[in-house]
Amino acid sequence: MLHETFSIRKLDELHQKHAFVCDVTMLDDYIQKYAAQDSKRHVAMTYILNDELKNKMAGYYTLSSTSVELADLSDLAKKNLPRYPLLPATLLGRLAIDIDYQRQGLGEILLMDALKRTSEVSQKVASFAVIVEAIDVAAANFYQKYGFVFLTSNKLYLPMKLIDKVFV
Repeated sequence: MLHETFSIRKLDELHQKHAFVCDVTMLDDYIQKYAAQDSKRHVAMTYILNDELKNKMAGYYTLSSTSVELADLSDLAKKNLPRYPLLPATLLGRLAIDIDYQRQGLGEILLMDALKRTSEVSQKVASFAVIVEAIDVAAANFYQKYGFVFLTSNKLYLPMKLIDKVFV
């Protein structure tokens, strides 16, 4: 459950994005320099976990469309799928927590919000799975804890049918 002092909403100009630091340069740069542009261009939508008491961005994640190559799936995963070369999916492209808020379970809160949001949208626009690209072993372990399985050496996925069991 989201603590009452936090809220999750789409990125807007009111968020203090330049104060966000998670100590991963690529993730810091993205939120500070590119996230607003990507949202305006409908390339990736950014959702912010905001600490309302401190008016500080505690974390963020991005969602966008992608596809999964049928050939990358295991035979078991392909069993009841159409033989299209590409299947629609949702990319959870970035997920980061500010250094002042790390190790407090907020990553899980953001992940659950992203999965719930994706499940709701997939009822209107098809998505076979949520895809993540783990930037390191720790990130891969985090996603595996929630049922994601490897597609490639750094890409993991969670089928929408499993997500829907939790949120629909």
